[in-house]
Amino acid sequence: MKNLLLSKVYQLLEPGPVVLLTTSHKGRANVMTMSWHMMVDFEPPLIACIVSDRDHSFAALRATKECVIAIPEVDLAEKVVAIGNCSGRNVEKFSAFHLTPGQAEKVSAPLVGECFANIECRVVDTRLVNRYGLFVMEGVKAWIDPARENPKTIHHKGFGKFIVDGETIELTSKMP
Repeated sequence: MKNLLLSKVYQLLEPGPVVLLTTSHKGRANVMTMSWHMMVDFEPPLIACIVSDRDHSFAALRATKECVIAIPEVDLAEKVVAIGNCSGRNVEKFSAFHLTPGQAEKVSAPLVGECFANIECRVVDTRLVNRYGLFVMEGVKAWIDPARENPKTIHHKGFGKFIVDGETIELTSKMP
């Protein structure tokens, strides 16, 4: 064993998959790339995510308390990275990246038509937002494209490196 810089620990634990988070505030939709998220509970699905107060989406998420988490396949990887490398403050990302906004059913944020899954979410806990930028959200409606079988997602490893989903193995589980 040897020392590892603490600034690199996230590369070991990064959960993935990389997702897109959409918001809509004051009549303007935005989309950002996000990889810092995790499941908190199953039913209802609770998802925690970190959105920095430096991100344009932070103010919209804080004000509206709703968003969509859209899950892209690997074929969108370059576009997903490009979305993450610019700010919605000065780029209308849906147009710039030729994304198709879809009508959500329970939130005002748009679905992303190019993604194989979309989860409409409402913020249910903001106690850690000021300190860590951590929002806890409940999935209130989920969408999946049944035409896309075995979608491959990307997982961020840091500094421009990603892993693509690989082989699926199935093991006996005693979980319900």
